[in-house]
Amino acid sequence: MAMQVGPADAGGEDQLNNTINTTPLVDVMLVLLIIFLITIPVVTQSIKLELPRERNVPTQTKPENVVLSVNRDGEIYWGMERVPDIEALVARLKVESVKEPQPEVHIRGDQDVRYEAVGRVVVACQRAGIFKVGFITEPPAGIAAQQ
Repeated sequence: MAMQVGPADAGGEDQLNNTINTTPLVDVMLVLLIIFLITIPVVTQSIKLELPRERNVPTQTKPENVVLSVNRDGEIYWGMERVPDIEALVARLKVESVKEPQPEVHIRGDQDVRYEAVGRVVVACQRAGIFKVGFITEPPAGIAAQQ
């Protein structure tokens, strides 16, 4: 018993299929899509932390606090007195660092000053052994008007 499948040709040869079979391609793409959908939430997860909240704390000016100002040219001022160089600043800060309780250093940097100049003041505080260093800023114009 013989069975014939498909049309009978005179030569008995199969016809050529000149189209691309896209079914395997679609299957692979769907598998990749599912893999990406499963792995993306794993990648975007992070460690659970309590991050600090932004708050505006008014500056508490105490007579023992040291206020250092850095103008746009990088010149350093202790209060209203200009400090000639970093070594003189370190020497003055060392005198303050041994006081009990140690005073806080508040750095006021001009908006247009290079970060390098403010960084030198922070390093000078570190070299002198000052533990509490803060930066004085002004709130944005919209916030200042609301208060």
